[in-house]
Amino acid sequence: MSESSSSRAEELRHQLIRNHQTVARERFVRAPRYDSLIGGVSEGTKARKLGCGVDTVAPGQQSCPYHFHHTQEEMFIVLAGSGTLRVAGEMLPIQAGDVIFIPCGPDYPHHILNTSDAPLSYLSISTQERPEVCEYPDSGKIGVFANQGRSFVQRLENGLDYWEGEP
Repeated sequence: MSESSSSRAEELRHQLIRNHQTVARERFVRAPRYDSLIGGVSEGTKARKLGCGVDTVAPGQQSCPYHFHHTQEEMFIVLAGSGTLRVAGEMLPIQAGDVIFIPCGPDYPHHILNTSDAPLSYLSISTQERPEVCEYPDSGKIGVFANQGRSFVQRLENGLDYWEGEP
């Protein structure tokens, strides 16, 4: 392999390949329900339409509130452990090897709970459409997520009239 070919291969590897076991992770804790290690698997890659993260949720905890997306579809691949998928008001057991598909829309609010006594790890894969609107049925909130990390969250009952503040 020539030096230029080796350099090109290394560049491609950096742009296209990540190992979910070695990506940097940050711990997110918000007592009493939320405790997880989260890593951005697709960060820094050439992916534009797909995103991937890796989550490890502590026993008895969860990584996010119950929610649904208006635009993005999600897929979760359970790598290790077991827990419960709360979806559409039902509680479904999940375990290592399961692949979970969540369509967008109000029929599929969801979140994953670690209901076991061991860590639960999964890949979280989603389409990356922006802007994205999420609703949180348990708390009555709505979130809008735009490009460049711009977002806002508010309660639905605090909404403004369309013409509020307009001349």
